[in-house]
Amino acid sequence: MLDFPRWKIWLISLTVAVGILFAIPSLVAGTVLAPHWPSWLPQSKINLGLDLAGGSHLLLEADAADAQKQRLQGMEDTVATELRRAPRVEIGEVSTAGGRVSFMVRDPRQVDTAVERLREITRPVGLTGSRDWDVQVTDSTRINLIPTASGSARALKDAMTVARDVVRRRIDPQGTKEITVINQGERRILVQVPGVEDPEALKKLIGQTARLEFKLVDLTADQGQIAQGRAPAGSQVLPMADGTGAMAVKRRVMVSGDQLTDAKQSFDQDGRPVVSITFNTAGARRFGNVTRDNVNKPFAIILDDKILSAPNINEPILGGQAQISGNFTVESANQLAVSLASGKLPVKLNVIEERTVGPDLGKDSIHKGAVASIVATLGVILFMLVTYGRFGVYATAALVVNGLMILGVMAIFNATLTLPGIAGFVLTIGAAVDANVLINERIREEQRRGRRILDAIETGYKEASTAIFDANITNVIAAVLMWYFGSGPVRGFAVVLMIGIITSVFTAVNFTRMLVALWVRRKRPRVLHI
Repeated sequence: MLDFPRWKIWLISLTVAVGILFAIPSLVAGTVLAPHWPSWLPQSKINLGLDLAGGSHLLLEADAADAQKQRLQGMEDTVATELRRAPRVEIGEVSTAGGRVSFMVRDPRQVDTAVERLREITRPVGLTGSRDWDVQVTDSTRINLIPTASGSARALKDAMTVARDVVRRRIDPQGTKEITVINQGERRILVQVPGVEDPEALKKLIGQTARLEFKLVDLTADQGQIAQGRAPAGSQVLPMADGTGAMAVKRRVMVSGDQLTDAKQSFDQDGRPVVSITFNTAGARRFGNVTRDNVNKPFAIILDDKILSAPNINEPILGGQAQISGNFTVESANQLAVSLASGKLPVKLNVIEERTVGPDLGKDSIHKGAVASIVATLGVILFMLVTYGRFGVYATAALVVNGLMILGVMAIFNATLTLPGIAGFVLTIGAAVDANVLINERIREEQRRGRRILDAIETGYKEASTAIFDANITNVIAAVLMWYFGSGPVRGFAVVLMIGIITSVFTAVNFTRMLVALWVRRKRPRVLHI
């Protein structure tokens, strides 16, 4: 017990000091002391949840027509890709009119081959046996792919799952904020973001589908027809994003945003804001091939069916990196980069309900939570001091340090404190004393057995530590499961509980043991009052 290494003393003291240092900005926030906090010290603060700080509440609904449109376009690309495999099937123009994918097979002898390939890529839905697409042959050479009801329902369900994850990544790329993003019903997503009382920027970030496509410009299109919204076969007319007109582009997508691995805001050679993108291996190869085969031709960069720009391909662009320009501001370029990096929305989401939650209720909750925390802490401190004397003082010190370290760790990870989180904080304070009770009672028991003071303390800490670790491991497992499977308030409770368990074990087993070791080494007591 007396051989408590100096390095361990410094390590424990440094850990405690860092935890307290990071807790202070959150404690002084909103007080007269906040402006006097040195700028060179940690500035991280704990975020307050929607129930404490107010925020934005949005209810999003999927656009079923857009979902169907995207599904038809996806199958159109699949058909073009699948039928180009050897042996190649020669087909005419692919149409998506009438809610189906339709095309002609030029050689009647290849109809069966085309049907067989398409049936291979249309899978059964669940255990029903029905496929997600019906493949039909009409007029001997025309093939129609008609989406089935069960296939459309399954595709929408998958799209909503992806959309929920994309929305979460856009709002909280680091995964540290206690936002709520959950599916409601078949077509809706509930979003609650604390601390954001102006939902317009949030709506703009979420609402952007961020479907990025690179297509060749159709140089054969007549400007008069483009003005009337008409384009040659195999092309389409799309508006410019800045509203300056329209342009005809090939329908075939040469490279899509699905093949991006990174997107970030940067500046071009003239200092204008742009978005720098990086493709994955397949995307880089395809982008390089397309630019190599189309040197001196314009290449349209399209975002959500609007042309951002159409630069000329002066030379092959190899290496898998490119820049997107389009009269951006730094803010809009950064917003687009976040949207692209988080992935495109598989379906357009419309805001059908919107409201702002004020912080008034949160202030009352914070006040009552603070009162509950103080009362709980004082009650525990009084019990420990009366029951264990000097060792109760050490337990009290550990309790205070534990509370500050919880706040410090939450601030380091920029975590969010919710009303259930306050409940977890109060629960942790009470549970934190359990470890000290186990240790002190074990020391008492060893004394009753006639052990010497040093042996009683050493054995008490050693034997109690096993029970402490075993008990808290189960608590950590429960907290992890709540965090993983829960959302919103449940996650807020789980986060505080996990942090509190770890810090309480540290302060009870290591911090108090250091205090006791230093006291015993200095005073060499002959009698232990505990």
